[in-house]
Amino acid sequence: MEHIISVLVENKFGVLSRVANLFSGRGYNIETLSVAPTLDPSMSMMTIVTRGDDKIIEQIVKQLNKVIDVIKVVDLNESEFVERETALIKIHTRQEDRAEALRIADIFRGKVVDSTPTTYTIEVTGDVRKVEACINLLQPLGLKDLVRTGRVAIAREPVRQAAAQPKRILKEEK
Repeated sequence: MEHIISVLVENKFGVLSRVANLFSGRGYNIETLSVAPTLDPSMSMMTIVTRGDDKIIEQIVKQLNKVIDVIKVVDLNESEFVERETALIKIHTRQEDRAEALRIADIFRGKVVDSTPTTYTIEVTGDVRKVEACINLLQPLGLKDLVRTGRVAIAREPVRQAAAQPKRILKEEK
């Protein structure tokens, strides 16, 4: 089963290497990895997508917690979360296909970020299924190049119940 693991780390050199070595040393694969500083520039957030059963994921989380520069590890699959991925898709565009490429980009709320007489570069952002669907529709037009960010994810905040309203005293109750 696929899991998204959020890892808050100290923003120091070598941390990424130690985390990657933890995975490779135990024979676990990182499917996607995204790392960037947080609001506090002394910390970075890693979003790691990997596969494994519950026992393997539990082992990964325990091992990550042992890495010195790791501050917090969360398996996002244990709660509700929001995820997004961005892809830049460069396609060959013959004159007769240019309108179709723009139509597909529009359907997926993508945008053309670069254009030449023979290519469009389209940016599309969304969940993995949306990005995959856009790529699949553009593929017959002739993909020239494709880069993807990998997923980034963040836990959803729990929905708070409205505060209990004080009971109104009706005139009849007085």
